[in-house]
Amino acid sequence: MVTDPIADYLTRIRNASKARHKVVEIPSSNVKREMTKILKEKGYILNYKFTEDNKQGIIKIALKYDRGTKKPVIRNMKRISRPGLRAYANASNLPRVLNGLGISILSTSKGVMTEKEAKNLNVGGEVLCHIY
Repeated sequence: MVTDPIADYLTRIRNASKARHKVVEIPSSNVKREMTKILKEKGYILNYKFTEDNKQGIIKIALKYDRGTKKPVIRNMKRISRPGLRAYANASNLPRVLNGLGISILSTSKGVMTEKEAKNLNVGGEVLCHIY
């Protein structure tokens, strides 16, 4: 049993990209689905597909690599808020990743979104992870 499903999600993507896999399959949840949509919108993955099975469903993610160097587009994924130590940020001090080159994903009262979207809506929330 996984005690931190979001850390498991990030680790599966990180390991699959380092092993140069084209597709990675991850057990689904609502938060993971929203995080996957954000990764697609921001250009970190090629595509995704949600499939339903008898249990919770599966997310299939097609990973993206640089054309010339064949390096993964996702250089690093870091879990910030953990079950043992939650990390929250209010609207005035949302974290910036690599001076705006990366993204920070937050869980807010208005849904899962990036720090830029949260700043525009003037909401804070739990900082789930940094991706660059």
